[in-house]
Amino acid sequence: MKLPITLHQVRLGPAEFKVIRPARPLTRAAFVDRDRFLDAYLDQDAARRFGALWQLAASSPRSLIHLPVRGVGTPSGGLPEGARRLDLVLLHHSLQFAPSRWKDIRGRLGPGRPQTVTLRPERQPTGDEAVRDQGARHHREYPDLFHQHVHAETLFMTGSAKVFRETARHFFDIAGNGPGYGPAHPNYLHYCTELHSNDGVLGNAREIHIEYCDQWDV
Repeated sequence: MKLPITLHQVRLGPAEFKVIRPARPLTRAAFVDRDRFLDAYLDQDAARRFGALWQLAASSPRSLIHLPVRGVGTPSGGLPEGARRLDLVLLHHSLQFAPSRWKDIRGRLGPGRPQTVTLRPERQPTGDEAVRDQGARHHREYPDLFHQHVHAETLFMTGSAKVFRETARHFFDIAGNGPGYGPAHPNYLHYCTELHSNDGVLGNAREIHIEYCDQWDV
């Protein structure tokens, strides 16, 4: 998959930060905070690009991957009452990035340099490998877990390359199966998936409900 991006470099004092954004706006995407839960609403294109950016986070441990979706489209059915819209930043835990610096960095982002990255399909663990990995996730020292912080109207998803790589499939699932689900299942309201606590990928992080939406007010 080829993904057009813009690359931004921002200097704050002695530190320089690399920020990657999608080249085209994610106009049919919304990400909201409902206190105990987080919800993502995506059309097919946005879900595919979310998955690609999730993969890019796995292969770009020195970058901040910024998904600016806070002020764009709204599903035609509206958003849950009291929900707060957020942007996302995906980052590798080795960066040890302080979210308190994000507002200054975001304010200095210029137009960036256009680039195109090529992403290959990720191999998923199977059989005994998957069983061993699932068991290891319950150990306290297990490193491949997501942690979250909210700051400056942005959710920071911090994790390892492995956890980003393995969970990108949720978004590709929405992109692949969401569009044909309604006509084939008229008695069901929507197609969705979740980053769930039972998956063993959430450390200090809330569950994320991901829903396909094809009708938008943009």
